[in-house]
Amino acid sequence: MSTSTGSAEMRAVQYRRVGAAPEVVTVPRPEPGPGQVLLKVTAAGVCHSDIAVMSRPADAFPYPLPLTLGHEGAGTVAALGDGVTGLDIGDPVAVYGPWGCGQCLMCAQGKENYCLRAQELGIRPPGLGAPGAIAEYLLVDDARHLVPLGDLDPVAAVPLTDAGLTPYHAIKMSLPKLVPGSSAVVIGTGGLGHVAVQLLRALSPARVIALDVSDEKLELARRVGAHETVLSDADAADRVRALTDGVGAQVVLDFVGAPPTVATATACAAVEGDVTIVGIGGGSAAVGFGTIAFDAAVRAPYWGTRAELIEVLDLARAGAVDVHVETYSLDDAPLAYERLRAGRITGRAVILPGG
Repeated sequence: MSTSTGSAEMRAVQYRRVGAAPEVVTVPRPEPGPGQVLLKVTAAGVCHSDIAVMSRPADAFPYPLPLTLGHEGAGTVAALGDGVTGLDIGDPVAVYGPWGCGQCLMCAQGKENYCLRAQELGIRPPGLGAPGAIAEYLLVDDARHLVPLGDLDPVAAVPLTDAGLTPYHAIKMSLPKLVPGSSAVVIGTGGLGHVAVQLLRALSPARVIALDVSDEKLELARRVGAHETVLSDADAADRVRALTDGVGAQVVLDFVGAPPTVATATACAAVEGDVTIVGIGGGSAAVGFGTIAFDAAVRAPYWGTRAELIEVLDLARAGAVDVHVETYSLDDAPLAYERLRAGRITGRAVILPGG
């Protein structure tokens, strides 16, 4: 039986017009249909991906407007649609964002981030096509997209659904190369990168070298465990090679993805190294004989799996990862986006719809 919340309204942060700033608006509160779950949002993350979406011109804008923002969400179960089992009203949960069809080959492996039919079926993540989490309530399409939070603080945990899961997925693919004596480079030590530094320290014996253009973010990288920090400029790759006795890094993770950082990333790679471009800054890697170290591999992954989100939350429970967060009220969410666009957020911005 469906548990109804009654007819009501809620406040949400929406991107309503191409080129305009996000707005706090009042919209109808959704009701869960069969199989769906309504959450009362306790915390929602702000991400550079949102800035990238809002920077697209009208002729290339991929989603219908208005769009409620926020693809990192945590909350408590407020209402259950018909047929939903295994959840109770009030349960604290985190939202697994890259929703898939649940039936294709990739989804059958729990890899809904690589769903083969999502585009065809019009399935989109919350905040990236579907109504997002920066609102008082969030409608989740299926209970399988919720992971129990238990006693984790939702404010500290919510960035882990992307800023934790995405670097974890990227690092996990390269763990076999992170042996004793190896080096890992993290380019961009903001929201995702400062988590990547912690994950590398928790999961591997590699020496972690962090690159950024901001002394403040390099200081954060040192604070969370980077062994070395390097200013990210045209000479950064040379300095990385000097730090690695000319060998280069076995694993390079670029959380910016702009043309200059991608060029730095490929120049840092050791023979048989992994270069993983996570950021969506529009850069592309030059790959070919003589342009990159021999047998180096270049990847461009997306988000992570449901199982990996559970693992990331377990790492947080063990105290292995701690996201630096700045909190904002729902009314101040547009300010958080303004600060993020200006590069003035250290770590991750989290919106608290309940105040």
